[in-house]
Amino acid sequence: MGCCQTIPQFSYHICHSTRLHEDIPQSKWPIVYSSDYNIGFLGLEKLHPFDSGKWGKVFRYLKESGLLKEDDVVTPVEATEEDLLVVHSSGYLNSLKWSMVVAGITEVPPVALLPNFIVQRKLLKPLRLQTGGTVLAGKLATERGWALNIGGGFHHCSAERGGGFCAYADITLSIKFLFERMEGISKAMIVDLDAHQGNGHERDFISDSRVYIMDVYNKYIYPHDSYAKGAIRCKVELQAYTEDDRYLSLVRKNLEKALEEFNPDIIVYNAGTDVLEGDPLGALSISPEGIVQRDQLVFELARGKGRPRQIPILMVTSGGYQKRTAQIIADSIKNLIAKGLISHQAAAVETEI
Repeated sequence: MGCCQTIPQFSYHICHSTRLHEDIPQSKWPIVYSSDYNIGFLGLEKLHPFDSGKWGKVFRYLKESGLLKEDDVVTPVEATEEDLLVVHSSGYLNSLKWSMVVAGITEVPPVALLPNFIVQRKLLKPLRLQTGGTVLAGKLATERGWALNIGGGFHHCSAERGGGFCAYADITLSIKFLFERMEGISKAMIVDLDAHQGNGHERDFISDSRVYIMDVYNKYIYPHDSYAKGAIRCKVELQAYTEDDRYLSLVRKNLEKALEEFNPDIIVYNAGTDVLEGDPLGALSISPEGIVQRDQLVFELARGKGRPRQIPILMVTSGGYQKRTAQIIADSIKNLIAKGLISHQAAAVETEI
């Protein structure tokens, strides 16, 4: 592990003590999950189209398939305020102590009526835990070659503002932790294939040449953030209801181009499933099989046999607003294992080399 260094403009947070980068036994898969990821209180979670129990369903499907046992996965710790201050201002974090602000971010208006201690415990704590999971998965990816957080991908949140059910900037935080704490990690590529523009991490890295952003999104839907688009170095704006063949062709062509232009030390893959046909917010027409093929394509270009180099990859699950997305995510993970693109054994060997 690299040493933290004191840089004048970041002197407060560079060297703080944290549990987010704890060492993990080799017996564990580099898959991060906690049952406390799941959000449920008073039925209010049903007022937003997002399936706030999706993460638990993904894990249950993987267990039922026999691929994973309860103790195979890594349990993360919650990101503390000191951890979050690596990215967020104290002003932004303090604003989350107002339930009305959180109601706006999560797009669930009745949350504004709840005492904030309930909002913190029932809504924001699971999101802080998922944020800790993304940071830990980043470290695991550099050590094992790949890692998956069955959660996270809060790509609409930036240092100073949240939105779109994203209260913490987990992608930005994970990358900053890697830059500051891991030897040999100085360049990162974000491959954002959620149906929505990833304006949060784009705002955070708009002037940082160490981070290359490829974003493929439906240009007609939220968030329409023109300023943030200035950070995208490989931009693919999709027409509404784009289908598999066109979509997969564009992803392959542009990711190959991106990897020719930029040589990252890690890829952060935001694997949203709101591209699925019938999604009420994504407005694209990608089949379940198309999503599985998409994920396979990204891993093949990052780590497939015959590639010039094996690039560590961190995958987060991000958006997806249909009940069937959990099964598709589980099927995709099973496919990556079946294709030999991820494995527990390979991860352990890579760490020893």
